Amino acid sequence: MMPRRPYLLRAFYEWIVDNELTPHLVVDATMNGVRVPEEFIQDGQIVLNVAPHSVGNLEMGNEAVTFNARFGGRPHSLILPLYAIQAIYARENGAGTMFEPEEAYELTGEEGIFEEDKLTSETASLSDDGPEPQRPTGRPSLRVVK
Repeated sequence: MMPRRPYLLRAFYEWIVDNELTPHLVVDATMNGVRVPEEFIQDGQIVLNVAPHSVGNLEMGNEAVTFNARFGGRPHSLILPLYAIQAIYARENGAGTMFEPEEAYELTGEEGIFEEDKLTSETASLSDDGPEPQRPTGRPSLRVVK
C-alpha cells in the first residue's frame, strides 16, 4: 500500500495556505538524502518556512519535497525526502499534524531514496558555485577624469 504522508502533507499545506497562515515543516536532518543548510540544524532537526512567498520552485512529490530558499542571504536548493518530514503546522496557531512512522518508509529511511550522484546532477544547474574571482592586491586608487 502506498504511504499516506505525501497526500496528507499536500492537503495540510494547501489548507494552511488557504487560511492565510504560514506553513512550517519539521524535518529530521539526520536522515539520509536530506539536503539542508547544516548551520541551521538544531538538535538534529530543522524547521523550515515553506510559505509561497518564502520559497521558489516548490515541488511536493510522492518521494520528496524540493524547493529553493535563501538562508543568511545565500541561495540554497533543499531536498526533503518525505520519510524525513516529521510534521507540518501553521506558525501563527500551531494547527497542523505530526506524521506517524509508516512501514513504507522504514527501509527507505535507512537506505535513502536518493543516490548522491542523482542529487548532484539534479541540483548542479541550480547552484552558482563557480570559482570566485581573485581580489586585487595593493591600495585602491581613484583618478579624476576631466
